[in-house]
Amino acid sequence: MKLSKDEVKFSPLVDSIVEGMEEVKGQNITVFNLSEIENSVCDFFVVCDGTSNTQVNALSDSIEKTVRESLGDKPWHVEGRDNSEWVLLDYVNVVAHVFQKSVREFYDLDSLWSDAEVTVLENKY
Repeated sequence: MKLSKDEVKFSPLVDSIVEGMEEVKGQNITVFNLSEIENSVCDFFVVCDGTSNTQVNALSDSIEKTVRESLGDKPWHVEGRDNSEWVLLDYVNVVAHVFQKSVREFYDLDSLWSDAEVTVLENKY
């Protein structure tokens, strides 16, 4: 079931990441609540996809800007900006993954973490 962002509230950090994704028309935004999974690396994954390297870069930039402006927080670590097929922004308890669609399908995090509580948000665009 797909929900609108207004129908569900997460932590302020997750909400801010989702807002940054929506700002640049991120598609297939999915929130994985990993907090109940033993040995998970963080509490939440927030995943979306873009259509090109340019959009993946714009999405990751938008996430950083939105989180910085709304919460004053910066990612602890960022990976993948060199090729912009999969950019990971690590905020310690929340990790944002921005994929090109084909790369997201290949790595299939959606299936790997399907035992998490999964919330798929409606595409706004």
